[in-house]
Amino acid sequence: MTVLALETSCDETAVAILRGRNRHSGSELLASAVASQIAEHAKYGGIVPEIASRNHLVHAPRLLERAARDAKINMSEVDAFAATSGPGLASSLMIGASVAKGLAIGFGKPYLAINHLEGHLLSPFFGSASHREGVTNGYGELKPNVSLIVSGGHTMSIRVHSLGNYQLIGRTVDDAAGEAFDKVGKMLGLGYPGGPEIEKRARAGDPGRFDLPQSMLDSENFSFSGLKTAVRYLLPKLHEDFLADLCASFQQAVVEVLVRKTIAAAQKYDVDLVTMSGGVSCNRELRRQLGDACGREGLEFKGAEAWLCTDNAAMIAFVALLRLQAGFESELTEEIDPNLPLAL
Repeated sequence: MTVLALETSCDETAVAILRGRNRHSGSELLASAVASQIAEHAKYGGIVPEIASRNHLVHAPRLLERAARDAKINMSEVDAFAATSGPGLASSLMIGASVAKGLAIGFGKPYLAINHLEGHLLSPFFGSASHREGVTNGYGELKPNVSLIVSGGHTMSIRVHSLGNYQLIGRTVDDAAGEAFDKVGKMLGLGYPGGPEIEKRARAGDPGRFDLPQSMLDSENFSFSGLKTAVRYLLPKLHEDFLADLCASFQQAVVEVLVRKTIAAAQKYDVDLVTMSGGVSCNRELRRQLGDACGREGLEFKGAEAWLCTDNAAMIAFVALLRLQAGFESELTEEIDPNLPLAL
């Protein structure tokens, strides 16, 4: 069973082709290609939707040809076509969904509309996966777990029971963690995206130098707006040698909240597995501290591999494959939804 998926929820255009055998014997990633637009949006300090959608139109046909060539497969041999249907930028989502629907209609094959968040949610189970085409990927059985999805647009903790059976535990009430990283990075003149720049400078800093606020510690929800504001008001009082320490202190304030709430959720809901995904989960300090905390509490920790943390089509193909194997497919009339919630 072979699935071709497109991911165009924001500014990355991605295509992947995944061949599966059954739910227990893994799959083979035949092709995975991503075209990034970071350099084009950096000059604006953030994503410009009109530019993103125009570039998707340019990149999608090229990536489809490349994926088919790398996979050594004809489109007629694909068993199903999938695309991210939300959440995301409407003008971007429309491109990938329209292409996937057109291919499904043209070849008379099923179409699957996949939730971007479910792609992240299940990406830690794409175990021992590789971005190198032709590598066989074994993936573990989807076990009950508490999952932290942390990215530029989303910060939420989810209780995973089984495929398609998810329970929202908590979510951000204002800025997502990644959004806070980017906005603070912009305040500090570090450019876009701010997260990797803050992490880089934090390595040389003292995380205890500045006492920054950690909001809603007694709630399962998250809030990072107050932390961002505290940095804004602190900046005029500082001298030029503060940068590394402020980056380290800001990063530590975010990491402590994420780790504390995730461990508390795992204990409350009595699971023995914690997973993490999303772009911010590439942050080495977050990954280290959450892994260490899980170890101290006797919990297994499984983080999505770094190449699966940012937007990609392999995770979309993986969810589509699992859903196709479970007998699920979407109607061709299904619309995109920029605010699509994770089915709970």
